[in-house]
Amino acid sequence: MAHPTTPQFLIGFAFAAVAGAVVWIHADRNGSKHATAWAMSVVLFLAIALPVYVIHVRRLRNRRRG
Repeated sequence: MAHPTTPQFLIGFAFAAVAGAVVWIHADRNGSKHATAWAMSVVLFLAIALPVYVIHVRRLRNRRRG
């Protein structure tokens, strides 16, 4: 596997950082006690943590509705 170039790495890191910021803002506005933990998880493990966060939010919404 080829190593990413510096611009490729920075673009990937920026994308993960923006996704983490969006998750933090969403979690904070919705009263999550662990907004920072969710955001850092998304930054570090984007492909795993972002879908887990989306599933978590949907389950919470379904519990509140029903």
